Amino acid sequence: MKFIRYLVLALVVTSLFSLSAYSQKKTTSKRTKASSTKSTAAALPPLDVRAARVKVENQQVNITEFLKRLGPVAQAIEALDAEAATTKLKKESLDKNAADKQAVIAAIRNVREGLVKLESEFRVKAVLKKYLPTIQGISELAGQAETSAIAGKFVAANVPLRSVQQKLTDTLAAMPAAQL
Repeated sequence: MKFIRYLVLALVVTSLFSLSAYSQKKTTSKRTKASSTKSTAAALPPLDVRAARVKVENQQVNITEFLKRLGPVAQAIEALDAEAATTKLKKESLDKNAADKQAVIAAIRNVREGLVKLESEFRVKAVLKKYLPTIQGISELAGQAETSAIAGKFVAANVPLRSVQQKLTDTLAAMPAAQL
């Protein structure tokens, strides 16, 4: 009889130790999950960086679409200018061409204003200064495009804008990719 008591007592003690070990394993896995969540949250870049990335993406899309539309329009304007130099054209065609020139110049100015604001934001905000070298100069390039357009070289205005597009792409590559 004493033997059975000792056997039952030994089984109870071992089951208590095994339950204790099992519960310790579960809390350890919970702590691991909690700490991994904290490290993910800590790896998230600051809000200013995420917002600036969205602005850079928006400007890149704007520049890309603008260049797609500017190319044919610029060629048409310069072709009409070349034709006007050799032959006499109707006044209506010349007036429309002049209006188109002014519209393109105004559009380039608007693009430039957006790029100036974006670059100045990178200059002013401390968290964005480390990305400034990749984006620096986009406002000057946009100014060159505007100067070319004012001079009547609309096709040549594409070249600085393509450089702006490349700088924006480089900036996006340098910035962390995270959702806003």
